[in-house]
Amino acid sequence: MTVAAILKHKGYQVATVDPAARVRHIAAILTERKIGAVLVMDATEQLLGIVSERDIVRALFANDTATLDMTAGQLMTRAVQVARTDTTIAEAMHMMTAGRFRHLPVVDRGVVIGIVSIGDVVKARIMQQENEVDSLRAYVSGSG
Repeated sequence: MTVAAILKHKGYQVATVDPAARVRHIAAILTERKIGAVLVMDATEQLLGIVSERDIVRALFANDTATLDMTAGQLMTRAVQVARTDTTIAEAMHMMTAGRFRHLPVVDRGVVIGIVSIGDVVKARIMQQENEVDSLRAYVSGSG
């Protein structure tokens, strides 16, 4: 199973902001949409970075309430790892675990087409394992 299968199931919606967007606005988007991160994109749809809840919390600790007036461009993580549509669930899980991040943009031919979270990846992996167990049970019982 690949991240393309996750996107096919969950959808291709991606929350994006301009680099000039204020953290106040980003926090509102995260809250309203019940998501954990937004992608920072320029006018040409080029991926510049990502801002997550974790980024905001760290900035609040370092800068107190001045964080709310910072911009996405100031706060974003610039070195964003991305997946391709053919990235496997296991590869995505490894990338996220090793990099200690929870959101992975998916890119196809240089264009962001979606984003998967660690929750999406874990859910897909559990479904994959359940299917494997069911197949093994069917094989052992002779009905497969």
